[in-house]
Amino acid sequence: MNATDRLTVLKTYKLYVGGKFPRSESGRVYEVTDSKGKWLANAPLSSRKDARDAVVAARKALGGWSGATAYNRGQVLYRVAEMLEGRREQFTREVADAEGLSRSKAAAVVDAAIDRWVWYAGWTDKIAQVVGGGNPVAGPFFNLSSPEPTGVVAVLAPQESSFLGLVSVLAPVIATGNTAVVVASEKAPLPALSLAEVLATSDVPGGVVNVLSGRTAEIATPLASHQDVNAIDLAGADEALAKELEIAAADNLKRVLRPQPVDDAETPGIDRMTAFLETKTVWHPTGSLGASGSSY
Repeated sequence: MNATDRLTVLKTYKLYVGGKFPRSESGRVYEVTDSKGKWLANAPLSSRKDARDAVVAARKALGGWSGATAYNRGQVLYRVAEMLEGRREQFTREVADAEGLSRSKAAAVVDAAIDRWVWYAGWTDKIAQVVGGGNPVAGPFFNLSSPEPTGVVAVLAPQESSFLGLVSVLAPVIATGNTAVVVASEKAPLPALSLAEVLATSDVPGGVVNVLSGRTAEIATPLASHQDVNAIDLAGADEALAKELEIAAADNLKRVLRPQPVDDAETPGIDRMTAFLETKTVWHPTGSLGASGSSY
């Protein structure tokens, strides 16, 4: 059989929920095209039910992930970067198609995304030292403040930056012990769906990251009003949708990170990590040592 006679095996893209790859509950798909309108693939068109299932999976995974040591989370995130490095060519091709970039520019974007993932992996066991600490008090007490994850975070990935932007909003959320429900870029979801395959074959526990594709407004609306979602990043929402989602999020006092540009700097800072951290302060009596009454 001549090689030119064989049929190309097209890639089937699926959602990533609870460590598994389901099709949309609705059975719907939509066409994804490149910057010139050429068909690339059919992506799942997520429903409200898919969004609710993703929240259930994220909540179930929260205890184990937030309870893991910060050092362990850093190792897990670094493993993801290793896996991304091994699939660099695939992501370069997908980013080039998604964003209309040359292969060289797409490769630079992928390299920056991998480097950013490593950067956040290195912060897992350091962020508590930066934002936590001992507080001076007038009395014989220890007063210690330490950061804790907010919980389940809905993340609307940037629309234009399908991979670097995605990593920039996802990595800081899970690095600090939160779990995530990610709504991929509506027009360019394929890099996000491929990232899910990397997460599934790395050491990230199922449910820590859940990836949905489809109409951003359709998926984000139930997430913003969901009583078991603790915070939402509106990076991928336009002005009108962001306002609508803020109002919905107020119903259960969600933390809301309003839309802001994704920083292209090599060191993006810690703002996206601290946005989804809460501070727990503990008081404890110092006590005394020995007959002299000295304290420690």
